[in-house]
Amino acid sequence: MNPLPPLQQHQQLCDDIYQCVLAENRFLRQHQQVPDAAMLARKRILLGQLDDSLTALRAVPAASAREPSLQAGLEKNRARILQILQMEKENEQLLLRCSLASTTGGAAVAPAPASSLLQKIYARCK
Repeated sequence: MNPLPPLQQHQQLCDDIYQCVLAENRFLRQHQQVPDAAMLARKRILLGQLDDSLTALRAVPAASAREPSLQAGLEKNRARILQILQMEKENEQLLLRCSLASTTGGAAVAPAPASSLLQKIYARCK
């Protein structure tokens, strides 16, 4: 089995996923709200294809991964996957901020407790 086609297909899929995640990041930064259903559906489809791609890669014999021609492709894939993971982490943080802002009505600061409440808590701790 020639391992090059599954590796190239996997690389293309990783590039597509990265572009999708990048578009989601731009959307979150610009609109500061959860992306629309079409964007999320596209991401789900790509992630489903990723499962299929990984299955095809697992079918490639491990000995062929030692070939110098494939080493560069594998490193390129690893680098792209790291970029995807870093962007996803940033997107999760942006989504968290968006969800917190929407639940608090835009107020990011909690109201200060009454001074009498603070005095009672302090008295209990003495």
